[in-house]
Amino acid sequence: MKNYDIIFFDIDDTLFDFTKSEQEAFNKVFNKYGLLNSLKLYEKSYQEISKVLWRDLEGGKMSLIELGSERFRRLFLEHELEIDAGVFNQDYLGFLGEQTHLVQGAEKVINSLSHKRLAIITNGYTDVQTSRINNSPLKDIFEHIIISESIGFQKPQMEIFDYAFNKLNIKDKSNVLMVGDSLTSDIQGGMNYGIDTCWFNHKYKENNTSLKPTYEINKLESLLKVIK
Repeated sequence: MKNYDIIFFDIDDTLFDFTKSEQEAFNKVFNKYGLLNSLKLYEKSYQEISKVLWRDLEGGKMSLIELGSERFRRLFLEHELEIDAGVFNQDYLGFLGEQTHLVQGAEKVINSLSHKRLAIITNGYTDVQTSRINNSPLKDIFEHIIISESIGFQKPQMEIFDYAFNKLNIKDKSNVLMVGDSLTSDIQGGMNYGIDTCWFNHKYKENNTSLKPTYEINKLESLLKVIK
């Protein structure tokens, strides 16, 4: 247990249940286009395509704007659908921005830590992430919400942490903890920057990387045992 004054949180699959949010948005957008019949098939292809593209984004091989339409362009190409990927992506993001499903224990943990300085560092779309937070019980709790699309850098890049430290006027790295579910984004980014990290491994994944987070938890409430 350590006395951290400042805690950075990831959003998706850390505080918000992204799997559930994505599923609902996916259902709504495919329903809008009258494509519910083969939804499971499209969903499986989409997950495979999306995984590759988000990896490319983290590696700096593509931008978030490119990723948005490219995932659906590849999906429609694979399934021979004549749909404008850019327009479809905007519709999808609109539905995604309406989703406010929280991970179990998120509200309790955030409220318990409200005496600390809390901030968000997320890779994602500004409108979507802002909308989800503002319509959730976590509204008005975070000192700053730092979103990759707004500043042009994403985790694990050092620049997004530079931006966060400047924004919060942080001088001492030893008082800061990064909490997130992604080893390659949250944990890699935090470690590169020289701050302690907490891997929220709620899906009980094997760590097949060389990365060694400072802490590993499976339930978000366990974070309260980590932080003094």
